[in-house]
Amino acid sequence: MDFALPEHLPGLLAEMDAFIDAEITPLEAEHLQYFDRRREYARTDWDNGGVPQRAWEDLLDEMRRRADAAGWLRYGLPARLGGRDGTNLDMAVIREHLAHRGLGLHNDLQDESSIVGNFPQVIMMDRFGTEEQKREWGEALLTGERSMAFGLSEPDHGSDATWLETTAVPDGDGWVINGTKRWNTGVHRATHDLVFARTSGSAGSPVGITAFLVPCDSPGFSVPFYWWTFNMPTDHGEVELEDVWVPSDAVLGDVDRGLEVGQTFLHENRIRQAASSLGAAQYCIGRAAQYASERVVFGKPLSVNQAVQWPLVELQTEAQMVRLLVYYAAWHLDKEHHMEVSDKVSMANYRANRLVCEAADRAMQVHGGLGYSRHEPFEHIYRHHRRYRITEGAEEIQIRRVAQRMFRFGRS
Repeated sequence: MDFALPEHLPGLLAEMDAFIDAEITPLEAEHLQYFDRRREYARTDWDNGGVPQRAWEDLLDEMRRRADAAGWLRYGLPARLGGRDGTNLDMAVIREHLAHRGLGLHNDLQDESSIVGNFPQVIMMDRFGTEEQKREWGEALLTGERSMAFGLSEPDHGSDATWLETTAVPDGDGWVINGTKRWNTGVHRATHDLVFARTSGSAGSPVGITAFLVPCDSPGFSVPFYWWTFNMPTDHGEVELEDVWVPSDAVLGDVDRGLEVGQTFLHENRIRQAASSLGAAQYCIGRAAQYASERVVFGKPLSVNQAVQWPLVELQTEAQMVRLLVYYAAWHLDKEHHMEVSDKVSMANYRANRLVCEAADRAMQVHGGLGYSRHEPFEHIYRHHRRYRITEGAEEIQIRRVAQRMFRFGRS
C-alpha cells in the first residue's frame, strides 16, 4: 500500500506557495487591518446589520481575480469550466496546505475564500442545471456576475430539513413560494437565493422538496435582519418569502427531488471543510510546540514539562490519524457516487472539526495570556471553526449518518 501523495502534488504546492509569496502576501501587507488584532472590527459594517465591509470584500475579489489570472482559482473544476480537473484528493491536500500556512489573504477562513476556490454552487449547476441555466450561470458564478445564497434551514427546522415548512404551489407558468429561511449565507450580495420548498408529499418525506433559484429582488422577498454570530462579520440573513412568484425555469434539478441538489452542496463542502480544519489544527499544534520550546519559565524551556508535551503529542497523533481519514474519504469520493461514501465524508468532517477546536484551545493554553489575546490568531481560528461542528450538518447528524451505514437503518 502506497501512502505517497500523487507525484504532481508536491511540485504543485511549491508553485502555489511561490504565487502566494509573489502576488498575495504583498497585497495583504497593504491591508493589515484585516489580518491583525483589528480583523473582525475592520471587516464588519457594524452600522449596517453587521455585514462585511464592502472594502474588505473588494480585497477578497482582487485576491480571487489574481488567482484566476494565474490559473489557480478554478483548479478543482472540470476543464470544460475552465478548471484543471483537480480531484477531491487534490483539493483535500491543497486545502490542508493552505490552512496550515496560517491566517492570511491566501485562504481566509471566515469567508471560505481561497486562491483555490471552493465552488459547490458551480458543481450543483453543472450536475443539475438545464443547458439554458448552465449558459446563464456557469461563468457568471465564477466571475461574481451572479451569485446564490443557500436557503435550506428554517426557524423551526435545521438538521431536520425534510420537515421544512416553506411551500411552493403551481401558479400558471410558475410557482408561488411562502415561508421563512434562516442562515442564508451571502444573501447580502447575492443575486439569487437557492430556496428549498415543499412542493408535494408530507412532512418528513425526502421526496417532494424542490430547489428554486429565486431572484433576491423579487416582490415579496425580504431580509429583515442578519444573525450576529460568534465570529463577525455576518452574512447570515433571515429571509422572508411572501407570495414570491418565480417562473417554471427557476427550478434547479427535478421537481420534488431538490434534496439531491442540497446533498451535493453539503458533500462538496464537508470534505473541503475537513481538510481546512485539519490544516488549521496542524498550524495551531506547530505554533504551540514552537512557543513552548522558546518560552523560558522557572529557568527552563516550557517544553520540558510533560503537562505541556503530552497534550500536544495527543493532538499531533490525532492530526495524523485524521489526515489519513480525510485523504481516504477524498480518494473514495473520486471513485464513487457521493451518496455511497457519505459515511466516510461524515467521519472525516466531524473528527477534523473537533480536532481544530481542541488544537486552537490547547494553543491558547500553551501561550497563556498571549494566546487569549487577539494579537495571536488562535481565538479567531477557534471561533471560526467552531461553527463547522454545526453547519453543513451538525456533528450529531453526521455521526447518525455513520450509524445508518453501520446498523443498516433508514435504508431499504
